[in-house]
Amino acid sequence: MQTWLPTDVAQTPSGKDVENILRSCVHCGLCNSACPTYTLLGNELDSPRGRIYQIKAMFEGQQVTRQTQLHLDRCLTCRACETACPSGVQYAKLIDRGRLELEKRVPRSYAQRFLRGALCWLIPSTRRFGFLLELARFMRPLMPVALKRYIPLAQTTGIWPAIRHPRHMLILAGCVQPVLEPGIDSCLARILDQQGISAQALYSGCCGAVSHHLSAEEQTRMRVMATIDAVWPFIEAGTEAIIITASGCGAMLRDYRDVMKDDPDYAQKAAMLTALCRDPVEIVEQLAIDNVGEGRRVAFQAPCSLINTLKLEGRVEALLTRAGFEVLPVMEQAICCGSAGTYSLLQPTLARQLRDRKLQHLQQVEPAIIATANIGCLTHLNTASKSPVRHWLSLLESPKTKQ
Repeated sequence: MQTWLPTDVAQTPSGKDVENILRSCVHCGLCNSACPTYTLLGNELDSPRGRIYQIKAMFEGQQVTRQTQLHLDRCLTCRACETACPSGVQYAKLIDRGRLELEKRVPRSYAQRFLRGALCWLIPSTRRFGFLLELARFMRPLMPVALKRYIPLAQTTGIWPAIRHPRHMLILAGCVQPVLEPGIDSCLARILDQQGISAQALYSGCCGAVSHHLSAEEQTRMRVMATIDAVWPFIEAGTEAIIITASGCGAMLRDYRDVMKDDPDYAQKAAMLTALCRDPVEIVEQLAIDNVGEGRRVAFQAPCSLINTLKLEGRVEALLTRAGFEVLPVMEQAICCGSAGTYSLLQPTLARQLRDRKLQHLQQVEPAIIATANIGCLTHLNTASKSPVRHWLSLLESPKTKQ
């Protein structure tokens, strides 16, 4: 793709990135069929190719409006288009740059600024989010049935094994999961403990994913630096791996190297942290797994972060099959469920349509359980699912590991 970026833009680090990405695009359109919003809306401006053209026009100096902002906001950043692209276009990096630039050029309404600011303030704080959730749970009996589904019941944390093995790994807790599903991390700790690996939990706050989704650049950098600072003593102590049980958070941590590449104080640390990051399936698939499935029918919803960013497609399904589950084939596995961080709150109509489409395919195969690998997907799907939705790690718990 030819570009005509002004010299003052093309010579900046961001401008160079944008120009290189734009020039790698051959505008073939193969990405469009992989895009959830294009699949729903059929509008070229709500496709990856259409958004690329809009970002290109903006950086070349053409006028942009709130309509441009709407089309970019509708992108889930699921990165399915990157998987489909034969030219290797780094679309996620491009739309991140485009959104940041658009924030400078097109002022948002007061209502949008308030909502996005509130999400940046509330969700990354386990304390604030936890207080609000407890209040909602207290009021739950008075709510209509349709609304109750959006207020998950309290979950138990479960026993966390003592540190007793020579092998040591760190489980990095996020900001939302410890409140919504606190038992997921302790479940992994018990599985590892039975295999001779001690795991320690670190509650370091939000990894920066929430503010990153909302184009709050400075807040993102602050949260990334805070996470690196919190994890660094464990890296220096020689921890074997840093595990994140929410694939969405894991995808963000894998991007730390790129986010901090120009920072003289954090670039090397970010690269070392990224190198140690592991999704739980990368660890657990190497271990001896009990046959706990007993042929139970499971439909696995593979989060976009797991298959498109972490590139772990098929690995959880293979592990569950090894554990004795009947893993059922699901249509449109690569289409996003509509959770996508804060997307389900900012684009509720599209998010509900994608959720219902995903659940239709998942429930069509009549599973006993729907499994997933990301807290956002789990919570989003549970608001309408007829089958229980659980993290895949919880399915591997045998009576032996629960003790």
